[in-house]
Amino acid sequence: MAEDDMPVDENFTLEDYENLNPVATIEWHGKKIHYCVPTRHVFWRFDTLKTKERDTIDWIAGFAEDDIFADIGANVGMYTIWAAATAGVRVFAFEPESQNFALLNRNIIANDLGDRITAYCVALNDKSEFGNLFLSSFVEGGSCHNFGESVNFHLKPMKAAYRQGCFSVPLDQLIANGVVPCPTYIKIDVDGNEHKVITGAAETLKNEKLKSVLVELNTNLKIHRELVGHLTSFGFVLNQEYLKVGIVQKGPFKGVGNHIFQR
Repeated sequence: MAEDDMPVDENFTLEDYENLNPVATIEWHGKKIHYCVPTRHVFWRFDTLKTKERDTIDWIAGFAEDDIFADIGANVGMYTIWAAATAGVRVFAFEPESQNFALLNRNIIANDLGDRITAYCVALNDKSEFGNLFLSSFVEGGSCHNFGESVNFHLKPMKAAYRQGCFSVPLDQLIANGVVPCPTYIKIDVDGNEHKVITGAAETLKNEKLKSVLVELNTNLKIHRELVGHLTSFGFVLNQEYLKVGIVQKGPFKGVGNHIFQR
């Protein structure tokens, strides 16, 4: 069908389309927290917020208002928004994928959290460089993307749906240059490149201001399993209670799950 032959609802104007902004709201202790949900996939992220990664929600509940949270791999900002709204912390969110970054900022605005959250469209990595972000899919709320190589979360070759130009930088460099302060809490969820993010944060991990690190690890990968010993060498202790519920037991993500390290 040619473009000129496509049916048009004359009662639905361009202004109507521009005004579409479906929002889902969750109430927490009398406070309403809003998330923009333009697609079913993004709504699924909202709908499973308190159940998909219950350990993350419980972890954030331990934050105090004077804490600083670095959300590395923020996606559309589910936990970025939750941390700022429920714990009152200062958040620095890092999300390189273009559509997720746009929606992350819409969520910041929807909750009037611009004074607590700063979002950067950048990949955190072990070096500062221009490169490509290889997308598993080009959809809002999508995940399993990889900076630098077209590989999946098992670090095996994948056929990328799209290749997006991107810039990466180590967390240590951002802190050394005064772009962000040293965080007290860090979440790392980048679907495969967690080891590179941690390499680029070696000085930050030494800083006693950092209280805890939540990192999603793929226990099927030797390079990820070795990160447990690496992080404990900085004085962190792996929380075994969270680990019991954090590892996926079946399906394509079997063996993948959050590891929470605390000082």
